[in-house]
Amino acid sequence: MKGSLGGILAAIVGASLFGMLGTLSRFAADAGVTGVAFTFWRSTTGAVFLGTVLLLRGQGRPSVTALRTLDPRGKGFLLLAAVTGLGLNAAMFSAFGLVPIALALMLFYTYPAGVALADIAQGRERATPVRLGALAVSTGGVVLVLIGGLAGNAGPINPLGILLGLAASVCQVIFITASRSGYRSVPTATATLTILSIGSLGAAVLAVLVGQADGLTAPFRDASAWGPLLLAGIAAAALASLLFLTAIRRIGGTRTGALMLLEPVVGVFLAAVLLGEALTPIQAVGAALVLGGALTLQRASDPDLEPVIETAAGPMA
Repeated sequence: MKGSLGGILAAIVGASLFGMLGTLSRFAADAGVTGVAFTFWRSTTGAVFLGTVLLLRGQGRPSVTALRTLDPRGKGFLLLAAVTGLGLNAAMFSAFGLVPIALALMLFYTYPAGVALADIAQGRERATPVRLGALAVSTGGVVLVLIGGLAGNAGPINPLGILLGLAASVCQVIFITASRSGYRSVPTATATLTILSIGSLGAAVLAVLVGQADGLTAPFRDASAWGPLLLAGIAAAALASLLFLTAIRRIGGTRTGALMLLEPVVGVFLAAVLLGEALTPIQAVGAALVLGGALTLQRASDPDLEPVIETAAGPMA
Protein backbone atom coordinates (compact mmCIF):
# COMPACT_ATOMS: atom_id res chain seq x y z
CA MET A 1 0.00 0.00 0.00
CA LYS A 2 1.33 3.40 -0.93
CA GLY A 3 0.53 6.97 0.04
CA SER A 4 -2.51 8.43 1.72
CA LEU A 5 -5.04 5.98 0.27
CA GLY A 6 -3.05 3.04 1.63
CA GLY A 7 -2.89 4.71 5.04
CA ILE A 8 -6.64 5.33 5.06
CA LEU A 9 -7.44 1.74 4.11
CA ALA A 10 -4.97 0.44 6.70
CA ALA A 11 -6.67 2.47 9.44
CA ILE A 12 -10.17 1.33 8.46
CA VAL A 13 -9.35 -2.38 8.26
CA GLY A 14 -7.20 -2.21 11.39
CA ALA A 15 -10.00 -0.50 13.29
CA SER A 16 -12.47 -3.20 12.28
CA LEU A 17 -10.12 -5.94 13.50
CA PHE A 18 -9.40 -4.12 16.77
CA GLY A 19 -13.16 -3.77 17.29
CA MET A 20 -13.44 -7.53 17.83
CA LEU A 21 -11.23 -7.52 20.92
CA GLY A 22 -13.81 -6.65 23.56
CA THR A 23 -16.06 -9.56 22.64
CA LEU A 24 -13.12 -11.93 22.11
CA SER A 25 -11.74 -11.07 25.54
CA ARG A 26 -15.10 -11.98 27.11
CA PHE A 27 -15.16 -15.33 25.32
CA ALA A 28 -11.59 -16.02 26.45
CA ALA A 29 -12.48 -15.00 30.02
CA ASP A 30 -15.21 -17.64 30.02
CA ALA A 31 -12.41 -20.18 29.46
CA GLY A 32 -10.29 -18.74 32.29
CA VAL A 33 -8.05 -16.36 30.30
CA THR A 34 -8.67 -12.91 31.77
CA GLY A 35 -7.14 -9.44 31.67
CA VAL A 36 -3.36 -9.56 31.62
CA ALA A 37 -3.31 -13.26 30.72
CA PHE A 38 -5.37 -12.45 27.63
CA THR A 39 -2.83 -9.73 26.81
CA PHE A 40 -0.05 -12.34 27.01
CA TRP A 41 -1.75 -14.82 24.70
CA ARG A 42 -2.82 -12.17 22.21
CA SER A 43 0.71 -10.76 22.00
CA THR A 44 2.32 -14.20 21.89
CA THR A 45 0.16 -15.67 19.14
CA GLY A 46 0.45 -12.44 17.17
CA ALA A 47 4.25 -12.40 17.49
CA VAL A 48 4.56 -16.07 16.49
CA PHE A 49 2.37 -15.53 13.42
CA LEU A 50 4.13 -12.36 12.29
CA GLY A 51 7.60 -13.79 13.01
CA THR A 52 6.81 -16.89 10.96
CA VAL A 53 5.66 -14.79 8.01
CA LEU A 54 8.85 -12.70 8.13
CA LEU A 55 11.03 -15.81 8.22
CA LEU A 56 9.18 -17.45 5.34
CA ARG A 57 9.63 -14.29 3.29
CA GLY A 58 13.34 -14.17 4.05
CA GLN A 59 13.07 -11.04 6.17
CA GLY A 60 14.60 -12.45 9.36
CA ARG A 61 18.15 -11.16 8.86
CA PRO A 62 17.13 -7.72 7.49
CA SER A 63 14.82 -7.31 10.50
CA VAL A 64 17.63 -8.04 12.94
CA THR A 65 19.95 -5.67 11.07
CA ALA A 66 17.36 -2.88 11.14
CA LEU A 67 16.98 -3.21 14.90
CA ARG A 68 20.73 -3.48 15.50
CA THR A 69 21.54 -0.36 13.47
CA LEU A 70 18.76 1.73 14.99
CA ASP A 71 20.21 4.74 16.80
CA PRO A 72 19.86 4.99 20.61
CA ARG A 73 17.08 7.57 20.37
CA GLY A 74 15.11 5.32 18.04
CA LYS A 75 15.61 2.32 20.32
CA GLY A 76 14.31 4.39 23.21
CA PHE A 77 11.16 5.34 21.29
CA LEU A 78 10.63 1.73 20.20
CA LEU A 79 10.94 0.53 23.78
CA LEU A 80 8.56 3.27 24.92
CA ALA A 81 6.04 2.17 22.28
CA ALA A 82 6.34 -1.45 23.44
CA VAL A 83 5.90 -0.59 27.12
CA THR A 84 2.93 1.68 26.53
CA GLY A 85 1.46 -0.92 24.19
CA LEU A 86 1.66 -3.45 27.02
CA GLY A 87 0.10 -0.97 29.45
CA LEU A 88 -2.65 -0.12 26.97
CA ASN A 89 -3.66 -3.74 26.39
CA ALA A 90 -3.42 -4.82 30.02
CA ALA A 91 -5.54 -1.86 31.11
CA MET A 92 -8.10 -2.25 28.34
CA PHE A 93 -8.64 -5.98 28.64
CA SER A 94 -8.93 -5.65 32.40
CA ALA A 95 -11.47 -2.85 31.93
CA PHE A 96 -13.54 -5.06 29.62
CA GLY A 97 -13.96 -7.46 32.53
CA LEU A 98 -15.06 -4.73 34.98
CA VAL A 99 -17.38 -2.45 33.00
CA PRO A 100 -19.55 -2.80 29.88
CA ILE A 101 -17.51 -3.00 26.68
CA ALA A 102 -19.25 0.06 25.23
CA LEU A 103 -18.33 2.17 28.27
CA ALA A 104 -14.71 1.00 28.21
CA LEU A 105 -14.44 1.82 24.50
CA MET A 106 -15.88 5.31 24.94
CA LEU A 107 -13.40 6.05 27.72
CA PHE A 108 -10.56 4.72 25.59
CA TYR A 109 -11.64 6.81 22.63
CA THR A 110 -10.82 10.03 24.42
CA TYR A 111 -7.34 9.36 22.99
CA PRO A 112 -7.89 11.28 19.69
CA ALA A 113 -8.39 14.39 21.84
CA GLY A 114 -5.21 13.51 23.73
CA VAL A 115 -3.32 13.11 20.45
CA ALA A 116 -4.59 16.50 19.31
CA LEU A 117 -3.39 18.11 22.55
CA ALA A 118 0.02 16.46 22.15
CA ASP A 119 0.20 17.68 18.55
CA ILE A 120 -0.63 21.23 19.63
CA ALA A 121 2.04 21.09 22.34
CA GLN A 122 4.62 19.89 19.78
CA GLY A 123 3.67 22.47 17.17
CA ARG A 124 2.20 19.91 14.75
CA GLU A 125 -1.27 21.42 15.06
CA ARG A 126 -2.61 24.91 15.87
CA ALA A 127 -4.82 25.63 18.88
CA THR A 128 -7.73 26.99 16.85
CA PRO A 129 -11.22 27.65 18.26
CA VAL A 130 -12.55 24.70 16.24
CA ARG A 131 -10.06 22.28 17.80
CA LEU A 132 -10.59 23.60 21.30
CA GLY A 133 -14.34 23.36 20.81
CA ALA A 134 -14.02 19.78 19.58
CA LEU A 135 -11.97 18.89 22.66
CA ALA A 136 -14.69 20.38 24.87
CA VAL A 137 -17.39 18.42 23.02
CA SER A 138 -15.48 15.15 23.45
CA THR A 139 -14.98 15.86 27.15
CA GLY A 140 -18.68 16.57 27.59
CA GLY A 141 -19.49 13.33 25.80
CA VAL A 142 -17.35 11.34 28.24
CA VAL A 143 -19.20 12.97 31.14
CA LEU A 144 -22.55 11.93 29.65
CA VAL A 145 -21.31 8.38 29.08
CA LEU A 146 -20.27 8.16 32.74
CA ILE A 147 -23.51 9.74 33.99
CA GLY A 148 -25.51 7.31 31.89
CA GLY A 149 -23.56 4.42 33.35
CA LEU A 150 -24.09 5.61 36.90
CA ALA A 151 -27.80 6.08 36.29
CA GLY A 152 -28.24 2.74 34.52
CA ASN A 153 -30.13 -0.24 35.82
CA ALA A 154 -27.28 -2.73 35.55
CA GLY A 155 -25.84 -1.87 38.95
CA PRO A 156 -23.02 0.43 40.05
CA ILE A 157 -20.13 1.07 37.68
CA ASN A 158 -16.77 -0.21 38.93
CA PRO A 159 -14.50 2.85 39.42
CA LEU A 160 -11.41 0.75 38.66
CA GLY A 161 -12.83 -0.09 35.25
CA ILE A 162 -13.28 3.62 34.54
CA LEU A 163 -9.71 4.40 35.60
CA LEU A 164 -8.35 1.54 33.50
CA GLY A 165 -10.24 2.74 30.43
CA LEU A 166 -8.79 6.23 30.83
CA ALA A 167 -5.31 4.80 31.54
CA ALA A 168 -5.51 2.86 28.27
CA SER A 169 -6.31 6.13 26.50
CA VAL A 170 -3.23 7.82 27.96
CA CYS A 171 -1.06 4.88 26.89
CA GLN A 172 -2.44 5.12 23.37
CA VAL A 173 -1.55 8.82 23.14
CA ILE A 174 2.03 8.06 24.16
CA PHE A 175 2.21 5.10 21.76
CA ILE A 176 1.09 7.21 18.80
CA THR A 177 3.45 10.05 19.69
CA ALA A 178 6.40 7.66 19.99
CA SER A 179 5.49 5.67 16.88
CA ARG A 180 4.90 8.56 14.51
CA SER A 181 8.57 9.00 13.61
CA GLY A 182 10.64 7.80 16.57
CA TYR A 183 11.84 4.60 14.86
CA ARG A 184 10.79 5.09 11.26
CA SER A 185 13.95 3.45 9.86
CA VAL A 186 12.68 0.10 11.17
CA PRO A 187 10.30 -1.66 8.73
CA THR A 188 6.72 -1.62 9.95
CA ALA A 189 6.43 -5.42 10.26
CA THR A 190 9.70 -5.61 12.21
CA ALA A 191 8.62 -2.84 14.58
CA THR A 192 5.24 -4.54 15.11
CA LEU A 193 6.90 -7.89 15.84
CA THR A 194 9.26 -6.22 18.34
CA ILE A 195 6.40 -4.47 20.13
CA LEU A 196 4.35 -7.67 20.33
CA SER A 197 7.34 -9.71 21.57
CA ILE A 198 8.21 -7.26 24.33
CA GLY A 199 4.53 -7.07 25.21
CA SER A 200 4.36 -10.86 25.50
CA LEU A 201 7.28 -11.04 27.91
CA GLY A 202 6.01 -8.13 29.95
CA ALA A 203 2.49 -9.53 30.14
CA ALA A 204 3.77 -12.89 31.39
CA VAL A 205 5.62 -11.21 34.25
CA LEU A 206 2.70 -8.90 35.00
CA ALA A 207 0.22 -11.79 35.03
CA VAL A 208 2.24 -13.53 37.73
CA LEU A 209 2.54 -10.32 39.75
CA VAL A 210 -1.21 -9.58 39.70
CA GLY A 211 -2.24 -13.15 40.45
CA GLN A 212 -3.41 -14.18 36.96
CA ALA A 213 -0.82 -16.91 36.42
CA ASP A 214 -3.59 -19.51 36.05
CA GLY A 215 -4.73 -17.69 32.92
CA LEU A 216 -1.38 -18.38 31.30
CA THR A 217 -2.03 -22.13 31.34
CA ALA A 218 -5.83 -22.04 31.05
CA PRO A 219 -5.90 -22.81 27.28
CA PHE A 220 -4.23 -26.15 27.97
CA ARG A 221 -7.05 -27.01 30.38
CA ASP A 222 -9.93 -25.64 28.31
CA ALA A 223 -9.53 -25.97 24.56
CA SER A 224 -12.42 -23.56 23.94
CA ALA A 225 -10.00 -20.70 24.70
CA TRP A 226 -7.94 -21.32 21.57
CA GLY A 227 -10.52 -20.00 19.11
CA PRO A 228 -10.80 -16.47 20.53
CA LEU A 229 -7.08 -16.38 21.42
CA LEU A 230 -5.91 -17.29 17.93
CA LEU A 231 -8.34 -14.88 16.32
CA ALA A 232 -7.27 -12.13 18.73
CA GLY A 233 -3.58 -12.84 18.13
CA ILE A 234 -3.53 -13.22 14.36
CA ALA A 235 -6.30 -10.87 13.22
CA ALA A 236 -6.59 -8.38 16.08
CA ALA A 237 -2.91 -8.25 17.08
CA ALA A 238 -0.48 -9.06 14.26
CA LEU A 239 -2.53 -7.80 11.33
CA ALA A 240 -4.39 -5.00 13.14
CA SER A 241 -1.25 -3.64 14.85
CA LEU A 242 0.67 -3.76 11.58
CA LEU A 243 -2.08 -1.85 9.80
CA PHE A 244 -2.37 0.66 12.65
CA LEU A 245 1.35 1.44 12.65
CA THR A 246 1.30 1.66 8.85
CA ALA A 247 -1.51 4.21 9.04
CA ILE A 248 0.32 6.32 11.64
CA ARG A 249 3.38 6.45 9.42
CA ARG A 250 1.47 7.15 6.22
CA ILE A 251 -1.20 9.67 7.27
CA GLY A 252 -0.17 10.82 10.77
CA GLY A 253 -1.53 10.33 14.27
CA THR A 254 -4.50 12.72 14.18
CA ARG A 255 -5.95 11.36 10.94
CA THR A 256 -5.34 7.78 12.02
CA GLY A 257 -7.03 8.41 15.36
CA ALA A 258 -10.13 9.74 13.63
CA LEU A 259 -10.37 6.91 11.08
CA MET A 260 -9.96 4.42 13.90
CA LEU A 261 -13.36 5.61 15.18
CA LEU A 262 -14.72 2.59 13.37
CA GLU A 263 -13.29 0.45 16.20
CA PRO A 264 -15.84 1.43 18.88
CA VAL A 265 -18.64 1.20 16.32
CA VAL A 266 -17.68 -2.41 15.56
CA GLY A 267 -17.00 -3.12 19.23
CA VAL A 268 -20.35 -1.79 20.46
CA PHE A 269 -22.20 -3.60 17.66
CA LEU A 270 -20.58 -6.96 18.46
CA ALA A 271 -21.14 -6.48 22.21
CA ALA A 272 -24.82 -5.74 21.58
CA VAL A 273 -25.37 -8.67 19.20
CA LEU A 274 -23.23 -11.36 20.85
CA LEU A 275 -23.22 -10.30 24.51
CA GLY A 276 -26.50 -8.45 24.90
CA GLU A 277 -24.79 -5.20 25.95
CA ALA A 278 -25.84 -1.80 24.67
CA LEU A 279 -25.46 1.88 25.47
CA THR A 280 -28.26 3.60 27.38
CA PRO A 281 -29.89 6.56 25.58
CA ILE A 282 -27.86 9.17 27.48
CA GLN A 283 -24.69 7.17 26.88
CA ALA A 284 -25.52 7.01 23.17
CA VAL A 285 -25.70 10.81 23.11
CA GLY A 286 -22.39 10.99 24.95
CA ALA A 287 -20.81 8.50 22.57
CA ALA A 288 -21.97 10.58 19.60
CA LEU A 289 -20.31 13.64 21.15
CA VAL A 290 -17.05 11.76 21.79
CA LEU A 291 -16.88 10.44 18.25
CA GLY A 292 -18.13 13.68 16.72
CA GLY A 293 -15.48 15.67 18.56
CA ALA A 294 -12.78 13.29 17.37
CA LEU A 295 -14.02 13.51 13.77
CA THR A 296 -13.97 17.31 13.96
CA LEU A 297 -10.38 17.19 15.16
CA GLN A 298 -9.47 15.06 12.16
CA ARG A 299 -11.18 17.37 9.68
CA ALA A 300 -9.44 20.37 11.26
CA SER A 301 -5.95 18.85 11.15
CA ASP A 302 -3.14 20.74 9.42
CA PRO A 303 -1.64 18.61 6.61
CA ASP A 304 1.29 20.99 6.29
CA LEU A 305 2.21 20.57 9.95
CA GLU A 306 1.81 16.77 9.99
CA PRO A 307 3.57 15.50 6.87
CA VAL A 308 3.09 11.99 5.58
CA ILE A 309 6.09 9.87 6.49
CA GLU A 310 7.27 7.51 3.77
CA THR A 311 9.20 4.59 5.18
CA ALA A 312 10.61 1.21 4.27
CA ALA A 313 7.38 -0.35 5.36
CA GLY A 314 8.33 -4.00 5.08
CA PRO A 315 6.87 -6.93 3.14
CA MET A 316 3.37 -6.89 4.58
CA ALA A 317 2.62 -3.17 4.45
